[in-house]
Amino acid sequence: MLNSSRRLTRLIGLARFRHLCRRIDVPFPSVSGLALQHQSGTLHSYRQYSSNPNENNGGEGDGAKPMEPAEEIETALVQSDFGDMARMNIPELFPDVPIIAINRYPLFPGFIKKVDIVSDEKLKKLIRKRVELRQPYVGVFVKKDNEDRREVVNSLGDIYNVGTFAHILEMRDQGNCLELVLSAQRRIRLLNSIDNLDFDREKSGVNERRQKRSKTVTARVPSTTVNPITTVANGKENEDTKVTDEKQMLYMGHTENFKVEPAPSSNETKATMQAIVSTIREIVGLSPLFGQQIHLLLHPSQNVSENPIYLCDLVATLVQSSDTEEVQQIMQETLVAKRLASALVLAQKEKTVAQLKFNITKDVEKRVQDQHRKYLLQEQLKIIKKELGMEKDDKSTILEKIDQRIKKLKVPDYALKVIEEEKNKLQFLEPHSSEFSVTRNYLDWLSCVPWGLQSDENCDLGVAKEILDKRHYGMKDVKERILEFIAVNILKKKVGGKILCLHGPPGVGKTSIARSIAEALGRQYFRFSVGGMTDVAEIKGHRRTYVGSMPGKMIQCLKKVATENPLVLIDEVDKIGGAGYHGDPASALLELLDPEQNANFNDHFLDVPVDLSRVLFICTANEVDRVPGPLKDRMELLDVSGYLAEEKLAIAQNHLIPQARETTSLNADQLTIVDKSLETLIKSYCRESGVRNLQKQIEKIFRKAALKIASSKEDPIGLIEVNENNLEEFVGRPKYISDRLYEVTPPGVVMGLAWTAMGGSALYIETVLKRSVDEKSDKDGSLETTGNLGDVMKESIKAAFTVARRILSHEKPESNFFEKAHIHIHVPEGATPKDGPSAGVTLVSSLLSLAFNKPVVQKMAMTGEISLTGKVLPVGGIREKIIAARRVGATRVFLPAENKRDFADLPDYIQKDIEVCFVEHYDEIFKHLFV
Repeated sequence: MLNSSRRLTRLIGLARFRHLCRRIDVPFPSVSGLALQHQSGTLHSYRQYSSNPNENNGGEGDGAKPMEPAEEIETALVQSDFGDMARMNIPELFPDVPIIAINRYPLFPGFIKKVDIVSDEKLKKLIRKRVELRQPYVGVFVKKDNEDRREVVNSLGDIYNVGTFAHILEMRDQGNCLELVLSAQRRIRLLNSIDNLDFDREKSGVNERRQKRSKTVTARVPSTTVNPITTVANGKENEDTKVTDEKQMLYMGHTENFKVEPAPSSNETKATMQAIVSTIREIVGLSPLFGQQIHLLLHPSQNVSENPIYLCDLVATLVQSSDTEEVQQIMQETLVAKRLASALVLAQKEKTVAQLKFNITKDVEKRVQDQHRKYLLQEQLKIIKKELGMEKDDKSTILEKIDQRIKKLKVPDYALKVIEEEKNKLQFLEPHSSEFSVTRNYLDWLSCVPWGLQSDENCDLGVAKEILDKRHYGMKDVKERILEFIAVNILKKKVGGKILCLHGPPGVGKTSIARSIAEALGRQYFRFSVGGMTDVAEIKGHRRTYVGSMPGKMIQCLKKVATENPLVLIDEVDKIGGAGYHGDPASALLELLDPEQNANFNDHFLDVPVDLSRVLFICTANEVDRVPGPLKDRMELLDVSGYLAEEKLAIAQNHLIPQARETTSLNADQLTIVDKSLETLIKSYCRESGVRNLQKQIEKIFRKAALKIASSKEDPIGLIEVNENNLEEFVGRPKYISDRLYEVTPPGVVMGLAWTAMGGSALYIETVLKRSVDEKSDKDGSLETTGNLGDVMKESIKAAFTVARRILSHEKPESNFFEKAHIHIHVPEGATPKDGPSAGVTLVSSLLSLAFNKPVVQKMAMTGEISLTGKVLPVGGIREKIIAARRVGATRVFLPAENKRDFADLPDYIQKDIEVCFVEHYDEIFKHLFV
């Protein structure tokens, strides 16, 4: 009874205070919203109560009338005393709300969402103002662009026009961040935007009027009755009433309630709802996380199976694999039947994704379980075998394997000492440590080196000669050198090693003969190319400190061939890279190829000397001049020159055609190539020094013939004969039409001979007058040179010009031709660089032929360096130059006298049918120049 009287007294006092506030026009403080002040910020927690506890205010339902402030206070006090809290009375119509734009997933009625406002200060201020005015409502709309991260959009076109009317359940003001907990109430449609500055001015004007009225009663009103929210609003009055010149953006919007057609109570609707519920259950069975989300989002007062609107909203909120446009379609659909159909589609899509995730997860789990099961079984097996004494641990097994390898080898003492140290070190290391794997790898390489193992060599000269002749045609010097090497080993009764370098143009068989030599000697064969190599570690190996370090090529070679005396082919040694960031590989080859050093070759990885003195090294190069000098000094050079037409014909008949028959499976009864067509093929298509291009043309003939035979299985065409008449059908038009550039050389044109990396070639020197000689003119003559000439050849032209002037002054003292003539010297094939002194005698002959205006003797060629006194100096490449002279049909060749020994070494079939004149001075050539 006493408590009831106290409550009644309190209500009477509040009523009197409310009446006083109305008389003096002071706003009555409300306790429906409580503001709690903290140091970290202001936490606004609005707990609103209704006079009807059972009232339904969610979704699109009708809300009750808002109560008067006094009634609110009384009801709140009474209900707070008794502990019966009810939900706040949400207004049924509230058109003007702040706009909050969110990304990707809409907020559906009946669900809660947390939103953080960080960057837009104006939006923060607007929401604070609305909360202070007891209007904690916002409109939540979804942006059309998922990548748009702005908190406030520019226009209505940036967001979908159908969203939700949300109530701010809780607002935590952190200053730089405004955290909002929003509860969606109903769907709304955005009609147009509202200038929020006008709204601020209107509210600030109301605050000013209230502030003036409150000044008259400040003394009479107790300080405890002042509303803290009103005080905060008045304190920010000046800040709110400022008008800024910022770009107008969408802060406030005028909305209307979105009307939805009632759901028809039909069998189709019920069936669709049951399908959706069934699909959700299947998703929950596939994804437990999906079931947890349903338990968190599902409202206890809602019956999902009876409310189709809530069911659609629940599905749209849960799906994560659909596009924003698809989910928004459910938000703005007016017909519940279509909304249910869309929700079913989204649920099925989510089910498909969940099924795929489930299958992937199941496969991964199965794989992991299998691996884990195998690991456990293997560990158990190891323990069982160890208990039974059937198997030892990994360390013992590794050490036993290494000991077994060493027993078969003759390991030197210094290497055996290193192996024992590493074995002792391995016993104290953990098997899972990185150093254990490094030490084990090092021991593997040390035990794989063939210490003291040598293969038995062939000591039969007849067998070796037969193998070399069978595989290769010609190459007399190379074959003799290999036979000499075998003879020395026979007499010495000891296997030795040498360094040979085969140099010559491409396609002559330098690389292929190395394998034949290995077979003739009975040695193992290993090849590696150094063309373009820039890393010295490829030869000397890496340091063991590097991750993934390995020994060099030579240690890898010894491991592969398992002997100390293999034949190692170092290909393209003239194309090795120069010094760079990773060292100089050419310098690293010096230790490998030096006979005085390779007996103690030290690899960086092994760090133990290895004997390579028994290895036979064969190097190949196209241009010896490009091989570094110190490297070339350690080699024995063997010239592998180009082939004559007769040699090419024999190679084609004995080697190339049988190989092509084996490749294409065409026998002699199906295809034959007559000798005349082969000669035409060599003469008009394949003039280069090697036979690689000739091999390609022969293979082309066989492929064309195979196509014809395969295409005429029903009507066999019989034997195909390739002759001069039908050769063009198989290989096309000829590449070389004439043998020489000039059939008859005019005055000033002389044929010289040149050596190139592709072999020898005929080089014509053309000398002409730019204009006629005017002996009365006071101006001196001139000399112009063209043809892509190098510096050495330009100097040779100057020396030749001096020699020609001396000879002309001796033969015709009265002539001043070279003093007044404007001469132009040109060497054809200007795209090909030309350099070297061997065209000296040819240049002198060309100048003298122009001065005397007489053509030189036809079918004549010459080569040799000229000195200022007219002495003819020796040149190189005599074999290639003689072959080139025979190819173009020259019958007389002038060579320097000191090159007589080089010509004598040539085979007889090269020397025949050609007249060679050896000269020491140019006067000897001049005697026969015009005869």
